[in-house]
Amino acid sequence: MTTETAHRAGGTGRTDPTGTWAVLLPAERYEAERLVHHDTLELTGLTEVGRPAPGDRVAVLADTPPRLVALGRVTAPVQRHREDPDDPQSPVEPATLVVAYTRRAFDEPVPADRLSLDGPVTALDPAAFRELADRLGPPPLRRTWLVSLDLPIEAGTPAEAVRLFWSYVQELGPRELPAFVSPSGDELAMQAFVLGAEANQDPEEDD
Repeated sequence: MTTETAHRAGGTGRTDPTGTWAVLLPAERYEAERLVHHDTLELTGLTEVGRPAPGDRVAVLADTPPRLVALGRVTAPVQRHREDPDDPQSPVEPATLVVAYTRRAFDEPVPADRLSLDGPVTALDPAAFRELADRLGPPPLRRTWLVSLDLPIEAGTPAEAVRLFWSYVQELGPRELPAFVSPSGDELAMQAFVLGAEANQDPEEDD
């Protein structure tokens, strides 16, 4: 892939009739998408000129260095009131770009350093998009995992302990609380994850 294969999304409207694009995630939004599963990606503050339309294919990239973390298709914004990582009570704004994920690679991103990006949204040549998407390979086989979160909580009753548990989970979240995961039927392979990555929880192994 060369930088010549990347078309620019200029100020005169859409330049790519095939509808293939690269979307660059802000660093804080990349962390939010990596930590918590979302079916769609919603980005605001984009201009209406030179931007994807519903049905267009999108390569979602993280920056520094550029790497492919997901694929998706643009969908039309819908009004909703559900929990949002940035503002839980806000409806979708009219200028919001909504991308429905079709393939995720947040755990094993693919280098995309040969792309030349103009900003948050850049039109891509279809061949460049296909070459970038082909690097992902087939999706991993899905299997059953056991995920647990254990917190020692002092409380007067079981119900109070449960309430305190959810309070701590909401307050601390995946950035501070370790979650323990193992393949179903193989609990000896349990691993701890913090910030979306494996984290050693045995202080003796750190010495």
